[in-house]
Parts: sequence; C-alpha cells; structure tokens
Amino acid sequence: MMQTRKDILEIDRESVIVISKTKLTDGLLHLLGPDERTEFRILCRRVESTIRAWYNLQFEDLNHLYSLFDPIHGRRKLEQLHLSPAKVDVMEQRFLKILFQVMEKSNFQILNDAEVELAQSGQYLLNMPIAVDKFKLDKRLFTTYFKENKVDEVPSYADQYVIFRRGIGIDRTTDYFIMPKLDLLIERTWGWGLEKLGLRKVKTEETVNLHSLSRKGSKGEKRIQDGAQNEEKAPGADNNELRFERIRIQNMDLSFKNLFTQNTVQEPTFDRMIVVYRNASKPHHILDPLGDRAIHIRHFRNIPMADMELVLPEKKNPGLTPMDWVKLTISAVLGLVALIGSTESGKGDVWVLVAVLGGIIGYIAKIYFTFHANLEAYQNLITQSLYDKQLDSGRGTLLHLCDDVIQQEVKEVIMAYFVLMSQGKATDLELDKRCEELMATKFGEKCDFDVEDALEKLEKLQIITKDVNGKYSHQPLRKANDAIGETTDELVERRSR
Repeated sequence: MMQTRKDILEIDRESVIVISKTKLTDGLLHLLGPDERTEFRILCRRVESTIRAWYNLQFEDLNHLYSLFDPIHGRRKLEQLHLSPAKVDVMEQRFLKILFQVMEKSNFQILNDAEVELAQSGQYLLNMPIAVDKFKLDKRLFTTYFKENKVDEVPSYADQYVIFRRGIGIDRTTDYFIMPKLDLLIERTWGWGLEKLGLRKVKTEETVNLHSLSRKGSKGEKRIQDGAQNEEKAPGADNNELRFERIRIQNMDLSFKNLFTQNTVQEPTFDRMIVVYRNASKPHHILDPLGDRAIHIRHFRNIPMADMELVLPEKKNPGLTPMDWVKLTISAVLGLVALIGSTESGKGDVWVLVAVLGGIIGYIAKIYFTFHANLEAYQNLITQSLYDKQLDSGRGTLLHLCDDVIQQEVKEVIMAYFVLMSQGKATDLELDKRCEELMATKFGEKCDFDVEDALEKLEKLQIITKDVNGKYSHQPLRKANDAIGETTDELVERRSR
C-alpha cells in the first residue's frame, strides 16, 4: 500500500557510544600486536578504575541525598534528622543540581517544546487525548531549580515535571487497523464530496514533510517538493543528523479493497526516557510543615514519539474528546428535528423517520464503541508501559545512570588514546574525525564523538601531551601505565592471591 505523503524526522546524531566497553576493547585489541595487547589491557583497567574513583564521591552524595527524598523511606529519614523546611529546600535543590549534571554526563537531554509538539502531532497506537492533572503535581520544585541555576530555554511543561530523553530508534507494528482505516475512508469520502461541491480546495500535489529537530540549527517543518530527490541531498543528513520516517495509516492510499488487509506502521521512538516529578502537597498545617518531599524518578525504554503521553505522571482518566461531544450533540439535534418534522407531516413518513433515526443511532453507536475500543487499547498500552517498557525507578535508575556515566567516559578515553597511538599526532578536530571513522569502519556504529571531554580526561590522566601547533600525541603504553599508577583494584587483587 503506497503512502500519499511522507513524514521524515531529522534529528542530531548524539554523542553516545552505543557498543559495550567489552566489545570496544576486544575490537581494539585485535588491531594491536601481541606485545602491545597486555599493556593495553592494563591501561584499560587503570583508566576505568581511576575514572570510577573520580566520580565516586559525587555519586555517593547523589545517592545519600536521594535517600532523603525516596518515595518509600525518605520521609522517615527526614523526620529523624529534624531538619527545618528551609534546610530541606536547600538539600533538594542540591540533589537536583547533581542529578542534572549526571544526566548531562550520561548524554541525556531535556525534551524541549519542539520535540513535544512534534511527538503529539501524530498518532501511532494511542488514539486518545491524554492530559496531565496539573493539580496533582508540585510546581515549586523545578521552578525554583531553573530560576536559581539560570537555565535557558526551559520547556513550558517543566514547572511540573521534567522529561529527559536519549537515543532514537524505530518501532513497527503490523495489524489490520480496520477501525482507523474505516474512519479515514469516511473522512476522505466526505472531503471528496466537499471538493466536488467547490467547498474545499482540491489537493493534488504530493509532498514530503521534513520535521527538523536539530538543536544546532533551525527547527520546524518544511514542505519539500519532489521529496525523494531532496531527501538524498539535504545537507548534513548523512554526517551529523539522523533521519527516520513515520509510516502512518493517515498517510496511506486507502480504498475499500484493502480495508481488510494487514499493514505495517512505523514510528520513531525515544530509546530512553527518564521522568522526574513530585506530587503536590496537601495544604500545610501545623502537624505537617514539611509537606510531600518525595521525588519520583521513572526510567522507560523504546517509547514511540506519538505515544509519549504514556510516560506522563498523574494522567487524567481519558474521556470523549470535545469533537466527539460536538458530533453526539449534532446527531441528537438532527434526530430530534427529524422526529418533530415527521410527526408534523403525518403517518406517511414513518419509514423515512425510521431510516433517519436508524442512521443517526448507528452513528452515535459508532462513536461510543470507537471510544471504548480506544479506551481498551489505552489500558493495554498503560499495562505494557508498566511491565515491559519501564526499566527501573528511584534508586535503581540512579545506579544505572552512575554506571552509564563511567562507561561512556571510559570508552571515550580508550578510543581517543588508541587513535593517537595507532594513527599519530592530531589536532582536536582531526582526532574527532578519526575516532568517528574508526567507530564506523571497525564497529559499524556512527556517533558524534565527544572529543573535548575525552581530551580533558586524557590530560588529567597525564598520558597525552600537546605541542605548540595544537597537536596531541600519546605517551607510550608502558609510560602511560606508569603515569596512572597501580590502582586500588590491582592492589587488592594482588594481595588476595
């Protein structure tokens, strides 16, 4: 089944090395000679042990602070410390500051308004409007944080909760989609009638909608003529940006012949999403001056963009949309008019009345059963998000983030050192390009390598030098291992033998 229109999503390539540290080091070891492999293994272990030690104090502080705001046991610990509300305010802001730093180091980005708007502009498996109950969420926590830290470009929703996202993937679903196709056929038939009557402009030109979410350039939607050609020639699409296509029922060429055939729809996904929020406190009184201080952290995976409402906190129970109520009201009014008109005309119009009322009642029934079908699908998706797509929550998410930061830092340092060792001196730009090329040719992975962070760690480890021309060179393996020195892990391992 052909698509009448294409939706293309364009997004920046992220600075994330997706492959595991083990796969990376094993792959690099195969490129070395036998004499260098032993020393390189030692270097990799010492780099990881040292970087882990650098972050240890920060991570301990993060986990200690969160223990005071844990939804299960945090309240009891706060009461044991007998802290004033002002002191608790300071500690929770300190926790948020460290948390946001760890998120940035782990290459998570705050979901901005443009990304939210694009995600909500389409439909995938969730066909009901979902909204957050704003009265159940606290507004003071994040408003204070963004104000005190002078954060630019704060999303409009971020006074109540914050959504972080990392990575883009693809989700595909194959099904018959009978009801959505039937609704779309009725809508298109109605539109065709309006066009024939001259009440709506005829649309004959096929287009490709390119949605750009690049944070480095302009954002927005572009309508491209002769889309297939332009899609290949868009600047930066191959190097610094990724492209994904939305395949939706709304864009397909439908007819009553293919109403009962299976179709595959496709939607880009947020590979990882983390939602942070706090529930609103009940009105303060003398017996509870602290209020609700619990901070909720939830970690999800593979969330379709168009269904991102699944991860929102404190969702309202879905109901009929305003348009559904308008349709029901118009149907009821038309039925009443038909009934009154037939009664005034006499008994000769009974069958006409039955036909009109039957059609109106059928249409009302169709709206009702469509709503219940969508409600059932929504409940199934909520269940799936809880048991399949939710990775962790609370402390488990923090531990995962801490380890993720260390693994990313280690992989960047190892890759940058290896390239300098194997390919010789390089400027920061040359090193960045070489690392990305090696990732693509050796491991089949494309990423926007964070060369600045890698060089900063290498200089801190004192295993590279920079000349007057701005070119970096590596210390030989044995000398680099001596510069880092024996780690605590090695010492413990040696003494335990």
